[in-house]
Amino acid sequence: MSKRKFGFEGFGINRQSTYSFERSQPPQRLYVPPSARHGHDHYEDTDIDNIDFDDNNNDDGSKNNNGGGNDDDDEIDPLDAFMEGIHEEMRAAPPPKEKAEDRYRDDEDDDPLESFLKAKKDLGLTLASDALHAGYDSDEEVYAAAKAVDAGMIEYDSDDNPIVIDKKKIEPIPALDHSSIDYEPFNKDFYEETPSISGMSEQDVSEYRKSLAIRVSGFDVPKPIKTFEDCGFPSQIMNAIKKQGYEKPTSIQCQALPVVLSGRDIIGIAKTGSGKTASFVLPMIVHIMDQPELQKEEGPIGVICAPTRELAHQIYLEAKKFAKAYGVRVSAVYGGMSKLEQFKELKAGCEIVVATPGRLIDMLKMKALTMMRATYLVLDEADRMFDLGFEPQVRSIVGQIRPDRQTLLFSATMPRKVEKLAREILSDPIRVTVGEVGMANEDITQVVHVIPSDSEKLPWLLEKLPEMIDQGDTLVFASKKATVDEIESQLAQRGFKVAALHGDKDQASRMDILQKFKSGLYHVLIATDVAARGLDIKSIKSVVNFDIAKDMDMHVHRIGRTGRAGDKDGVAYTLITLKEARFAGELVNSLVAAGQNVSVELMDLAMKDGRFRSKRDARKGGGKKGKGRGGGGRGVRGVDFGLGIGYNSESNNAPSTTAPSRSAAVNSLRTGMMSQFKSNFVAASSNSQNQGFGSNTSMAANKRPALPGFVSGGSIGGDINTYQNTASPNPATSAVNSTSQVSGVNPGQKNTNSSKPKERRRPSGWDR
Repeated sequence: MSKRKFGFEGFGINRQSTYSFERSQPPQRLYVPPSARHGHDHYEDTDIDNIDFDDNNNDDGSKNNNGGGNDDDDEIDPLDAFMEGIHEEMRAAPPPKEKAEDRYRDDEDDDPLESFLKAKKDLGLTLASDALHAGYDSDEEVYAAAKAVDAGMIEYDSDDNPIVIDKKKIEPIPALDHSSIDYEPFNKDFYEETPSISGMSEQDVSEYRKSLAIRVSGFDVPKPIKTFEDCGFPSQIMNAIKKQGYEKPTSIQCQALPVVLSGRDIIGIAKTGSGKTASFVLPMIVHIMDQPELQKEEGPIGVICAPTRELAHQIYLEAKKFAKAYGVRVSAVYGGMSKLEQFKELKAGCEIVVATPGRLIDMLKMKALTMMRATYLVLDEADRMFDLGFEPQVRSIVGQIRPDRQTLLFSATMPRKVEKLAREILSDPIRVTVGEVGMANEDITQVVHVIPSDSEKLPWLLEKLPEMIDQGDTLVFASKKATVDEIESQLAQRGFKVAALHGDKDQASRMDILQKFKSGLYHVLIATDVAARGLDIKSIKSVVNFDIAKDMDMHVHRIGRTGRAGDKDGVAYTLITLKEARFAGELVNSLVAAGQNVSVELMDLAMKDGRFRSKRDARKGGGKKGKGRGGGGRGVRGVDFGLGIGYNSESNNAPSTTAPSRSAAVNSLRTGMMSQFKSNFVAASSNSQNQGFGSNTSMAANKRPALPGFVSGGSIGGDINTYQNTASPNPATSAVNSTSQVSGVNPGQKNTNSSKPKERRRPSGWDR
């Protein structure tokens, strides 16, 4: 037998056969029995799996050595026999599989790191499940939606519901190349002033707008109307207006209707319940009726986008009331309803589409409708759409509509993102603001009760609820779904006709509950903030904030469910506990801005908030302004920190001051700077310079150039005599004395060089 040496005698491996593992893989590390390791400390004990085969392999090796003979003179190496036994066992069968009970027995001792990772994974799955099943506009997830979207945690499906990021994403539709499309021309100016409106002077218009709390900005703003007849609506629309019970236009309608009928783009900012819906629906009917009828595969002409299903459904019902007179078709497209039915309805054709952004993009991708005939776009509650993360969808929809469209943007507040969008998509818009931005409706009576603890809220509600129901329907807001269900259960046990509305209910159940509440089957509705926007039910006379809102904007929208369209009978109750001092301060500012009463208990609670207390103390002392930017909390700007009507303050007799306008402030600053420069300069004649400085020729030779921005010899603020008369406390004396001292000229002598430029003395300290 031939052997191959490995560097020392007596160590070799028989090469009678070549194994497959030697051809395909590098040779494995040889296992050295523990007995052969004496005196060595550099072996690695990582081949633990082979220990189980040591005894058998050694036995096999001993058998081969004892029982078998070899004709070769060389003695068989024990290592060769040992390795041969290992190879035979590897070829014979794989090692036995691990039993299930052994595997579970090994897992009994949990690794701390593995347990930690497993717990984090379970928590992530729980949060993802909550985000998937929670209503996007119905619970505490509403307020975290925008932050979650910004952080990339949540996206939205076609039903406008939040989904985890591994779900299907709604990709925005690329904008059309409108330059390559030949659009048909259309008319959007239908307004003609009546004699009663055109005869109003600018002073009359200014006073009328002031009485309506209207502020406008823009070029060539139409005058506000006083009655619906001033709009020049056709008889069919006027009959529909009277049928719906509209007697006179609201503040936003007085200014927005003539603006929209004139074909202008508008930014409408008004408090909730101000009648914004009619401000864009009525002109839309006129706009549509002026255009040719839709042909097959055409439409819509008017597009209305709303942030929530409830608001979209509300606008849909309102639009149908006025569109019915002309046979104009209106379709509602929002999540929670069958896509197939909506697809069929859009394919059949419609002039008006009311939709949520996500579902509308789905319908566009499905070719259910086309925007080739769309010329009238409305974005209602634009701030809410941005809060819910719909900005990409809104921009995508805008990119599908022709650039010369008429665009209307309505919102209760005007954050920076909405302002930026308005500048990009609107053309020469007119901005109409009614009241303060984000301010509560002054027609609503607000009553705030300070409750010691949460446990006392329900007894208070049970005591006051019968009296509220006698006045009309009642809407109760709670912050959590569990609280809503608990209140509903407690009231139902006591015989109240009550229903609950929150995000765990599907869309069909929500619509059924709202319909029964409107029809009078239920007198009390317990809801999360799913009902805080767009819900227009005139029978609601009382709103109860069982739990405070997350911010002032949501509080304003909550209480705006009563006192709709000028109804002054609405009452809003707010229950606030002693631990909610921070919100109490913001609530005080809102009440003051709306002219509401502020109780002593509420003011005492608000004073526990350090931020509110520091700002108010700064305004109390010495007439100085505080260090803050002013404003009365989020959504209330420019509100003085008073105590409201009915509260006796020690500073009641202090005279009130009106904040100066921007132009007045600029003029005051200019006057102050002018006076400062005048006090540092003294006019002198050219002779006075020669006489006063003639003896010092070096100074005249080294005269410095005039200060930048000042003409040498010119007077600041006009004629020299005028300057002296205004700058000197004693004009008759100081003007003569200063002239005689500097120039040496007799005061009675006529100055013959008055027409020559006059030099000025430099300010004191200029040469230093």
